[in-house]
Amino acid sequence: MKYRKYYTSIKKVWGPLMIVEGVEDVPYGVFTSIVLPDGTERKGQVLAVNGTEAVVQIFEGTGDIDTDHSGIHFSTEPFKVGVTESMKGRILDAYGKPRDGLKPIVAKTTRDINGRPINPYHRTYPHDFIQTGISVIDGLITLIRGQKLPIFSGAGLPHYDLALEIAKNARLKDDNEKMIVIFVAMGIKHDDAIKFYRSFEADSKLDKVILFFNLADDPPMERLIIPRTALTTAEYFAFEKDYQVLVIMSDITNYCEALREISSAREEVPSRKGYPGYLYSDLASLYERAGRMRGRKGSISQIPILTMPNDDITHPIPDLTGYITEGQIVISRELNHRGIFPPVDILPSLSRLMKDGIGKEYTRADHPHLAAQIYAAYSYSQDVKMISTVIGEEELSPTDRKYLEFSRIFEEKFLNQKRGAYHSMEKTLEIAWEALKVLPRRELSKFTKDELDKYYD
Repeated sequence: MKYRKYYTSIKKVWGPLMIVEGVEDVPYGVFTSIVLPDGTERKGQVLAVNGTEAVVQIFEGTGDIDTDHSGIHFSTEPFKVGVTESMKGRILDAYGKPRDGLKPIVAKTTRDINGRPINPYHRTYPHDFIQTGISVIDGLITLIRGQKLPIFSGAGLPHYDLALEIAKNARLKDDNEKMIVIFVAMGIKHDDAIKFYRSFEADSKLDKVILFFNLADDPPMERLIIPRTALTTAEYFAFEKDYQVLVIMSDITNYCEALREISSAREEVPSRKGYPGYLYSDLASLYERAGRMRGRKGSISQIPILTMPNDDITHPIPDLTGYITEGQIVISRELNHRGIFPPVDILPSLSRLMKDGIGKEYTRADHPHLAAQIYAAYSYSQDVKMISTVIGEEELSPTDRKYLEFSRIFEEKFLNQKRGAYHSMEKTLEIAWEALKVLPRRELSKFTKDELDKYYD
């Protein structure tokens, strides 16, 4: 990276920010290199320029910076990361450097981590599905290529386990197409990082994944960089190497907390819950890098995972995320307490693009009607369950008791899936029909007569 003039006029440091005086011709957003007295360097980025005074965000901590004996370089270009197909199977940090103790990544190609927004004219509508091997997702909340489908979870719920299952099992209908999973972990514990790596290693899936890790004791500011580094890598694989790329990012809440810390240090006027007013546009700058491009074979699909503080789905992070993405998968604490995995609450969950990737051309002709019938039946069964707690199950009509039986079978056999088990799309649909057959045929109003004759009878 090329640098401009070297400055030693560091005015002060507080929190993750540094003020540099007397700067000339320093644009917003360029990256910096802070040189400490012992010769070591730390990365940063210009957040604001007020005349001849620059505000720099330091990614690797400021606690021991000696302002009197340190200096700073301002780059002439944005921060770039090296990208190459040899990144597969590696653990990388926010700067694309190895953190697995193996040989360095040698890349001839570099890309700006901020990427370039996909021109809406060149976007093509997402279609065709990505199979996760998890029945509740594939059958009812189907992930479509190029889609942004977040997971809304809560503290202590098994969202990491679900993410791991998706990352290991995700595959395409056509085995001849190339696919890779990019797993981005922000602020995770060391034991979780080890578990992720060893799980991929044990299943011989390392050649199909790239891991970007920011650990809990790493500088929080690096959490603002690492998803952009990973998405830049995804764009290289998707739009230059024709891969179908699935990017799983966890935990977006940790990313937003780092953003709030920066906003507070800059003394910006806070918005809801203390988050900056530009939280929406900042999240959009990540989510909108997913999609498909006209004339390109590859695609980028995203599964951002976020933990909702106090399980509050109206919290700013899930609230704004819901405006940008195309659906959500909601994790249920009540189902988790009952030992169901994955504990997905299907009623508030949906995939808005599901209709464009299922059906006769993609999965099976009865799939759209099957999903609609499952939603209708399960919703009604929850109403029946509430009534039964008041009047007792013995006072229900025979049909309502059938709905309670359907609910139990659906949760035990369809929702509940053994960890590590992979369900094909055909098996997923068969299990769904097995649950629906508990109900009288007259209750299945979403199907055609031919579909009932073929699958119900």
